[in-house]
Amino acid sequence: MHLRDLTQFLNELSENNNRPWFIMNKPRYDILREEFLAVVTELIRELTKFDKQVAACNPKKAMFRINRDIRFANDKRPYKTRFSAGITPKDLRRPSAGGGSTYYFQIEGSGKLQFGVGEYLPPAPRLKAIREQIVNDATGFAKVLKNKQLRTTYGDLLDEDKLQRPPKGFDPQHVHIEYLKLKSFFVWTEIDLKVNEPDQLVPDLARGFKDAFALVTWLRGVEMSNAEE
Repeated sequence: MHLRDLTQFLNELSENNNRPWFIMNKPRYDILREEFLAVVTELIRELTKFDKQVAACNPKKAMFRINRDIRFANDKRPYKTRFSAGITPKDLRRPSAGGGSTYYFQIEGSGKLQFGVGEYLPPAPRLKAIREQIVNDATGFAKVLKNKQLRTTYGDLLDEDKLQRPPKGFDPQHVHIEYLKLKSFFVWTEIDLKVNEPDQLVPDLARGFKDAFALVTWLRGVEMSNAEE
């Protein structure tokens, strides 16, 4: 897609985040949206090469709307200033909706390509199941944490909103107690967008997502365990 045009549009939108400007520039948005859809469609095909479960993901459902939900927000700006998508086997883009592991990415007007993989703020029953699996499969979880590709690309798991105290019912002395305090099991990174090399967008994302496949596989094991129960 025309990445320079996209970042220019997003920068202008951030400075003119109002309905009249957006309506006037909607033809630009519609073209960029179609180009972004093509990127998501191609990316799903690339991900299918190592993760067959996302083969049936609908690219249109993977894309997030640009409209913000401002009903209960103090910030009343009507539009997001990014293009983003979340690819899952169940077409549920938000992990909190029960969609399981998500391959998520967003393009910012600043020229940053941000992406992450895993389960972000899963609902309470799912979070409890993941924590229990860490206890029951401490060795397997440690193996994921030490995975070379995962560590090189992302570092450690995201510790956003981490609990200050151990969750109720879990051993404070457990070897993975700091991970048991997490509310998300998600890795995240960002790189500079190669606006002069648009053909590299999908390959860069596919490589980055593949580097986190060990985490995806482990988290899906939690789903399988729950299904067996």
